Amino acid sequence: MATLEIKDLHVSVVTDEAPKEILKGVDLTIKAGETHAIMGPNGSGKSTLSYAIAGHPKYQVTSGSVLLDGEDVLAMSVDERARAGVFLAMQYPVEVPGVSMSNFLRTAATAVRGEAPNLRHWVKEVKAAMGELDIDSAFAERSVNEGFSGGEKKRHEILQLSLLKPKIAILDETDSGLDVDALRVVSDGVNRYKAAGEVGVMLITHYTRILKHISPDFVHVFADGRIVESGGPELAQVLEDEGYVKYAGKQEAAKIG
Repeated sequence: MATLEIKDLHVSVVTDEAPKEILKGVDLTIKAGETHAIMGPNGSGKSTLSYAIAGHPKYQVTSGSVLLDGEDVLAMSVDERARAGVFLAMQYPVEVPGVSMSNFLRTAATAVRGEAPNLRHWVKEVKAAMGELDIDSAFAERSVNEGFSGGEKKRHEILQLSLLKPKIAILDETDSGLDVDALRVVSDGVNRYKAAGEVGVMLITHYTRILKHISPDFVHVFADGRIVESGGPELAQVLEDEGYVKYAGKQEAAKIG
């Protein structure tokens, strides 16, 4: 079973002036079959954590480690991380004009699987996955995310998840910009993939509404670049009721728990 181990991770972001430390010692272990919800105020470092694991060049790991099944993720290139089983559904999916969804998906699957999928089987696989996510088949020939609504972009991210079959899925505010119907479809897509295989999920969100569809096993509160409190699903409701006031900007919050 896949295991992602993050130990004492410190990360700085590159700015025009000087690197700014964002993550200040993150410890987290995610195992296959588990869903970990990462919650916290804006600017606390949640997205920085996702980008650092995925290998975004703007984010510099200054110390600490990230291991996937004992292998050093930080020593891997971005494409090697994807092939190893790390997947990031971005908060703001980018548009890729001139590259069709169908070509993008098959190229990505070929890179991750190590060989091109059989075309006949691949067409059936993509069609079935698109149908489950209520994605019109005409989207297959449209440029990646170009002219897509927010909900359509997020559905495309989950389509990638279902086809690339990662070991660890990092979902960065997948619920952002979704209406009620789109939230249900996207959540169902994540739950289907979880039920079909052994995957660990890191779900980054501000709100509990997606957690009503995707049940977390653990909830972690992020503040000032650290996990300052952890608990079960009930912690999410406490955050919904009380907000993040007692965590935001408090250095001493790192001692909680």
